[in-house]
Amino acid sequence: MIVVAGESLIDLVPRENGSPLSPLLPRPGGGPYNTAVALGRLGAEAAFCSRVSTDPFGDALLDGLRTAGVDVSLVQRGPEPTTLAIAAVGAGGSASYAFYAEGTADRLFELPPRLPEAVRALAVGTCSLVLEPGATAYEALLRREADRGVFTLLDPNVRPGLIPDADAYRARFTGWLPSVSLLKVSEEDASWLGGPPGGAASAPPAVVVTRGSRGLSVRTRAGLEASVPGVAVPVADTIGAGDTVNAALLHALAARGALAPTALDTLDADGWREVLGFAARAAAITCSRTGAEPPYAWELQA
Repeated sequence: MIVVAGESLIDLVPRENGSPLSPLLPRPGGGPYNTAVALGRLGAEAAFCSRVSTDPFGDALLDGLRTAGVDVSLVQRGPEPTTLAIAAVGAGGSASYAFYAEGTADRLFELPPRLPEAVRALAVGTCSLVLEPGATAYEALLRREADRGVFTLLDPNVRPGLIPDADAYRARFTGWLPSVSLLKVSEEDASWLGGPPGGAASAPPAVVVTRGSRGLSVRTRAGLEASVPGVAVPVADTIGAGDTVNAALLHALAARGALAPTALDTLDADGWREVLGFAARAAAITCSRTGAEPPYAWELQA
């Protein structure tokens, strides 16, 4: 089982890109939520670990997880409202967000008991590692599960507008790295963070960098490098593309028996290119659709 821990929220996506007064369409979202849904649609055994509101939006979010085949037994519930993220989509399909997250349910996440023995991987990231008091609980979950040998993926998915002290966050991010098996960052994330920590003794075993339409690359702690180009598609928007990459990476690594902290060292350049290529194809399908709509396994087979 792969557990994804972090926030779920409602993306309010404009019906017409570039129009500030366009009607807004509510879509399930949140980086970790999208990753969990993508894993379920790809056919992975996945579970979601978070705190979700008991309001109608929260019910809809849980319905989306169940429909994708995601286990929700680790989800905590609370009466606080669901976080809202208002998306603004640029001409090239890239999205920026304004968040309404004060006093919302996912911020009150509490550290759960030790995850089941069947768990082989844990994915964390995005707003959940920024907004307190939940951020401290998610951080503790990451460290605890890594210490007992669970494979971990971290996607910081940086939202600068939510980070009150950039230097403090960067220092905290560096402190997470010893507990991370695979770090996934976008070029923008890497630049904001000061560059991906590839090759250093304190770096994770592997760092994957997404470069938009130019594809993906990986650098391992052992010095191996590989890259693949992007897949050209008509872009509706890029919402959920990075989250789809997270799910596709985990799914492809699981298929190769590589969901173990030391197993990444066994992948050669060709193996990594297969993994990255699968992620690039999955993300391209997501980009071809409005909002975070990850692909199903049959779409990638087709």
